[in-house]
Amino acid sequence: MNKKTMFLLAALLVMSLLLSACTGPAAKEPAPEGKLKIVATTTMLSDLASIIGDGRVHVDGLMGPGIDPHLYQASAGDVTLMQKADVVLYNGLHLEGKMADLFEKLQGTRQKVISIEEGLDVSTLLEWESDSSIHDPHVWFDVSLWKLGAKTLAAGLTEADPEGKAVYEANLEAYLRELDDLDTYVHNRAKELPEEKRVLVTAHDAFQYFGKAYGFEVRGLQGISTDAEAGTSDVSELAKFIVEREIKAIFLESSVPPKTIQAVQAAVKARGFDVGIGGELYSDSIGDEKSGADTYIKTVKANIDIIVDALK
Repeated sequence: MNKKTMFLLAALLVMSLLLSACTGPAAKEPAPEGKLKIVATTTMLSDLASIIGDGRVHVDGLMGPGIDPHLYQASAGDVTLMQKADVVLYNGLHLEGKMADLFEKLQGTRQKVISIEEGLDVSTLLEWESDSSIHDPHVWFDVSLWKLGAKTLAAGLTEADPEGKAVYEANLEAYLRELDDLDTYVHNRAKELPEEKRVLVTAHDAFQYFGKAYGFEVRGLQGISTDAEAGTSDVSELAKFIVEREIKAIFLESSVPPKTIQAVQAAVKARGFDVGIGGELYSDSIGDEKSGADTYIKTVKANIDIIVDALK
């Protein structure tokens, strides 16, 4: 192959790469005729919409497994997808913090916009750190609150599609029974640990609802949002807490880089104490098919199993 041919091939390769970059990600699969088109932000909500709407809806999720909703910014393709949807479903409570303006603009349009926070009484919500006017968005870690979210979604889908009311109500009732079983499972597994061992240390402060519901003391390195970075003093303070309490294991999160918890582990070791990495928890996303935790229920079970087994 001469130099001219090699140059032409290289130029064609560069052009093809540039063209593929311009087109962005592959388009979502078109919704079947007659199906209610739902766009959901997080993986938990995509799963919920698929279950409550089973038989009558087509669901597109904006975020895949392992994506951090606190930092997610909608692409032009995401905006178009939402504009073409019949229903837009989001968590609210500032979880999708970079998309708040977009949700406001969609209010009052032809789309039915549903926020899970709409079905939650403010008395059930935890404050966002020191600001009592803003609340912790990680409500799905308390299964009883996720049940309220399921009811909110079923009611919203019925408003958008009155003919599907019987389907949505039947799907809801069946799912609520599964969630009752899940809640019992988590409570029973938590009881395997004595109270003094129920201390959960994670990368960011996502598990306070879990702690309140199932009897765990929870400490996160970063704040409720991963948008806030942890400093050296945060690492040192958490390391001191771990050493004083002789905590056996701390936990990574699937949607947060491991370096934060690894820094805590190193700081603990520098104080003469060894703490293990108990495993990787699913925090702001459910797992993928390969993980075997690709539904909300499987994810919650995986989390409690990892936590209890590591802290025993």
